[in-house]
Amino acid sequence: MDTILLTQDSTLIIGQVGWVLGKIMEGIFEVINLIGIPNIGLAIILFTIVINLLMLPLTIKQQKFSKLSAKMQPEIQAIQSKYKDKKDQESQMAMNQQIQAVYAKYGVSPSGSCVYMLIQLPILFSLYRVIYAMPAYVTRIGNTFNVLAQKIIDTDQAEFLKNCDISSIKSVVNTYNKNMGKNLTNGVIDVLNRLSSTDLKTISDHYGLSNLEYNGQLILSNDTTKGLLDTYNNFFGLNIANSPQNIISGAMKVGAWAIVVGAIMIPVLSAVTQWINVMLMPQQPKSGNEQADSMASSMKSMNMIMPLMSAWFCFTLPAGMGLYWIAGSVVRSIQQVLINKHIDKIDFDALIEKNKEKSAKKIEKMKAQQEKLNAYASMSTKNIQSKANVSKSYSNDVTDDTVDTVSNTDTKAKAGSMMSKANMVKDFNEKNNKQ
Repeated sequence: MDTILLTQDSTLIIGQVGWVLGKIMEGIFEVINLIGIPNIGLAIILFTIVINLLMLPLTIKQQKFSKLSAKMQPEIQAIQSKYKDKKDQESQMAMNQQIQAVYAKYGVSPSGSCVYMLIQLPILFSLYRVIYAMPAYVTRIGNTFNVLAQKIIDTDQAEFLKNCDISSIKSVVNTYNKNMGKNLTNGVIDVLNRLSSTDLKTISDHYGLSNLEYNGQLILSNDTTKGLLDTYNNFFGLNIANSPQNIISGAMKVGAWAIVVGAIMIPVLSAVTQWINVMLMPQQPKSGNEQADSMASSMKSMNMIMPLMSAWFCFTLPAGMGLYWIAGSVVRSIQQVLINKHIDKIDFDALIEKNKEKSAKKIEKMKAQQEKLNAYASMSTKNIQSKANVSKSYSNDVTDDTVDTVSNTDTKAKAGSMMSKANMVKDFNEKNNKQ
């Protein structure tokens, strides 16, 4: 079986993370193919479960951070209130030091939530990319599409596909024009992967793709045989390569009302499961800081709007994306229930006391280092003073008569000579006498 490299994401970090996640997805798909269920929908669900389990330690840390942050907020507010009307630099430095001490006592970092978010964002973006472009990451699926792409290129270098005047096909082609310019084969596969069943049939009829096979199996379905792509994409009667919008439109024409209901359920379930997920998330209490509370309020509003937005996206995007969002929300909700129970069992008072001990040891260590630095600085000051005293002694030993004698001998002393040094001492003494 030949391996082909399709158009994978090349964005820094996201591209590399996507490559790793792609390997996980490919492994899952190969396993379910071995047991006779080569189904993209099932692969997406299993993939979502695996990734969320891998991210579980990070999620627990984030939840612990949120809980500890809520507990320490009263102390932070008290310090901020204490220095509310003191804007001088010394007071601001004292306030920052006291706030840092509180963070140290609770064992959290001021940038903790940002760090967790920065770690998760590339993973979330990469997940989306892998699921949206499965042929680019799962070799078996990519090679299936490759057979179709080669036939199209051999026929007319994909000119009919590139210049098709059907709006839905043209829209997809325009999206992947750049990819087709870089690598025609990969670009054609990207386009075929995004076409609806109806549009793919139009392309199939023009290029004569209906009889093509991969590994002895028909790729596209006909009246008597189910093709590989339909096998890959069929999930309880829904073709997850199509959007619910397209599925509903096609199903209504033939009166397939069960398919219509199934397609409607994808955006509905996406919104409901995400809303449940948001409700289970721990809510941050008001901090007393106007700016922070305003941001928290905005985030809460966004969390309520997001389920509605996801419903619209799931209605217009391929059903596979909706399936991913539903699976992700369900898995995260189950995780959240378990995490909440785990967090509730944690003795945060004992944890804070433990952090206090660590913090105290750290402060003692810092004090010891500071004392060493101070001692070193004191020794350096004594050495400088000692050298100054030697210089003064030397100055006193050189009498004015000696200086005058040397000076009268030659007023133009050579730089670095004894005479020039004597002249310098003379000038120094004259200045002191004037004072």
